Amino acid sequence: MSKEALIKEIKGLKQERNAIILGHNYMDMDVQLIADFTGDSYDLAVKAMETKAEVIVFAGVRFMAEQAKALNYDREVLSPDLNAGCTIADALDTETLREYRERYPGVPVVLYINSNIDVKAMADYIVTSSTAVKAVRKIPGDTVIFGPDYNLATYVERMTSKKIIKVPPNGKCIVHGNYVPDYIREARTKYPGAKVMIHPEAPLNIIDLVDFVGSTNQMIEFARNSEAREFIVGTEIGMINALKLKVPGKEFYPLTTEPIARCPFMAMITLEKIYRSLRDDVYRVEIPGNIAEAVREAFERTRKLLGD
Repeated sequence: MSKEALIKEIKGLKQERNAIILGHNYMDMDVQLIADFTGDSYDLAVKAMETKAEVIVFAGVRFMAEQAKALNYDREVLSPDLNAGCTIADALDTETLREYRERYPGVPVVLYINSNIDVKAMADYIVTSSTAVKAVRKIPGDTVIFGPDYNLATYVERMTSKKIIKVPPNGKCIVHGNYVPDYIREARTKYPGAKVMIHPEAPLNIIDLVDFVGSTNQMIEFARNSEAREFIVGTEIGMINALKLKVPGKEFYPLTTEPIARCPFMAMITLEKIYRSLRDDVYRVEIPGNIAEAVREAFERTRKLLGD
């Protein structure tokens, strides 16, 4: 089937099934163009809560679809590929987190939204890369348990001056966690005058070399409001698509190229798999009710803390 025919079929199935497609900022351009909403994981989780659609197709990795199901338990949520995992989420399991809770009784547990659903259910607060610093600053006390991304935890520690107990001690993103300073130096040489934007999942020795640190949505806002015309984008390479769509008229260059800059799990989500999801009703995301309720409570507790 040609791409044009595939897109026509997807649009027809969306209308027939009263479905929407949520597309993460890291998706390929074709997926972003067919999506009803694009954004970061938090943005899309909120969009899912606001929709009247009966079916939600989440064009993103598995933990994102799980989050959408937890927040919309009465809706059907489809994940185009259940094998689309996340190295950050898979770095932490419930047994390890339980051990940390017992070792540090009474210390609040703050989990990055990039966590698997059973782990999320053990959180007191669920944060994103855009809300982590603000939330940890507002949480009472001077110590929190934070996981599963080590680099984000270290960045939050710097920005809040709180003691961060990192769990696990080695969780990292397959893209951001492997950045080295030479990437920044080479990119600045290649694109002199361009502003460098980096995701806070990167190591601190990278963050110290850039012009802006922020989530994918924050990168969009920074690029939109900046007087600069050129930007080096230090995150998953699919972000270039989101920036081109949402900030037209400016130039964006990837900090690194494929395969280094491409998340293999994000790349699993294709137009063909989205079509299959809508046509064959696969793959349905199923979560135990008590797990979904615990995640909703942590999510809402965090929104209340942030004043959202």
